[in-house]
Amino acid sequence: MNRLLPEWQFGERHALTLDGVPPARAYASIVPGLSAEDRLIANAIALREVPGRLLRALGLSRNTLPSRAFGFHSFKLLGEVPGHEVAFGLAGRFWQMDYGLRCIADTAAFMAMTDQPRLVLNVCVEPLDGQRCQLVTHTRVHCPDEAQRRRFLPYWILIRPASGFIRMRLLRRMARIAAPHPA
Repeated sequence: MNRLLPEWQFGERHALTLDGVPPARAYASIVPGLSAEDRLIANAIALREVPGRLLRALGLSRNTLPSRAFGFHSFKLLGEVPGHEVAFGLAGRFWQMDYGLRCIADTAAFMAMTDQPRLVLNVCVEPLDGQRCQLVTHTRVHCPDEAQRRRFLPYWILIRPASGFIRMRLLRRMARIAAPHPA
């Protein structure tokens, strides 16, 4: 995370302690937890997209929303530290109704983007003791100039509560996946 986005103006952190779960099992739950379908998260994203769809339907906007709703598939895997951390990224003008997403070919292309806001979402496992650990998400956003930072700020203020809700929901899903199952 620190290598991918060492400077940022916006960030949030969420954590959940897992009792009775070794770090390796918690780490194995990250990608399945992020990629599983979730009706509540899908509804939150759909709500965010309502204004764009309405304006487009009324012919008042040319912005096009992706044919597939925004979701985990929208992120690019940027790297991982096996057993500890996985990082994903987005680039674009997130405040636009269509998210303004830019294609990210690979990690080097993400790091070389200097004209777009960039977001890194990572999930890491922090061992506490042999059978306890924390799953932690960090979200960081870097805007390359003051004008884009000012455009992003109201969007961040609006979406941050929903973003936090989604992050905690994802952590709880990972915890369910990682939980030991009774024999």
